[in-house]
Amino acid sequence: MLSGDTRRYALIVERYQQIVANLTYKLCGNKLDVEEVTQQVFVELYTALPRFRFDSKLSSFIYRITVNVVCKMLGKAKRFVSTDAQEDLPERASEDLDAQQQIIRREQIEQLRTAIGHLKEEQRTALVLFTFEDFSYNQIAEVMQCSLSKVESLIFRAKKNLAKEVRQ
Repeated sequence: MLSGDTRRYALIVERYQQIVANLTYKLCGNKLDVEEVTQQVFVELYTALPRFRFDSKLSSFIYRITVNVVCKMLGKAKRFVSTDAQEDLPERASEDLDAQQQIIRREQIEQLRTAIGHLKEEQRTALVLFTFEDFSYNQIAEVMQCSLSKVESLIFRAKKNLAKEVRQ
């Protein structure tokens, strides 16, 4: 695809680096993992680009590589999503929420993060792509390289397991 054109590859990295980092963060949560996985994704992308056939979007190809790298690294580390990541929470109480409401909200977010972290990898991946990345079921099936019915099942089971976990 690039035929050794490092400038074109650098443009791809520049365009997709934050997207890959955001997805990685949502899938594994730990800042150190995000940097490591993002770097590994672009190494694997560089070696995989000659095999890219343009039968899907480049972004879907990059998402697929990201999901695969995250799954490999989580499998090696045998860990759950980190629940100590707080940087997307507001630094100070907003005008709309008093301090008590802010504490309750943070606890709920923490509980949800923990519950997502306990989902099986495939369920977590499908749910994150659907909920946070606004992917359609078809796009998720393409990224995860599975059938549409499997995606439907994964998301259904993920929501059911999340509800059960949050109730406990």
